[in-house]
Amino acid sequence: MTNWYTADTHFGHENVIRFCDRPFRSASHMDGILLENMWKVVKPEDDLWIIGDFAFGAPAKDAAYLQQVFGQLPRARKHLIVGNHDGDLTQSLDWTSVSLMAEVPDGPKKQRNTLCHYPMITWNHARREALQLFGHVHNNWRGSRNSVNVGVDVWDFMPVTYDDIARRARKLPINKHWSDVEHRKELN
Repeated sequence: MTNWYTADTHFGHENVIRFCDRPFRSASHMDGILLENMWKVVKPEDDLWIIGDFAFGAPAKDAAYLQQVFGQLPRARKHLIVGNHDGDLTQSLDWTSVSLMAEVPDGPKKQRNTLCHYPMITWNHARREALQLFGHVHNNWRGSRNSVNVGVDVWDFMPVTYDDIARRARKLPINKHWSDVEHRKELN
């Protein structure tokens, strides 16, 4: 079983293509590529964590559209971490879980990583090597050494694993505010 993470898919959202310079002809083209990319890696025994903003715009207010896209997601356990664009219709889809935040054991040490749609400065287990995974900021910021953007805009429109995220985290700078909120000056 593998945990796969992604955020800010914005299914059906035409304007996100222009706003985030996504390389798609239309929202339907984007939707197809996002779904195809998920099917390439996510297996039935896996967990798919969508860390906010599943769909947006008029399509996000259309129950039939949402159900149609949701029905095309890979056969896996599907979890939604609610983002600012995830309304009641999105939240009412047949997710395995829906929450504002979650702690998910993952990685070689199975540390409890925090999933929240929004970037955070600190979180539970932050001083115990747990990462925080977020979205919301699209292609504006990749994150810091211990808080990593898992949005499609910075991962070639693919879901990613903990190992992918941890590799990127090691190359990111330490958050300049880390010492303001945690007494430890450096991260391992």
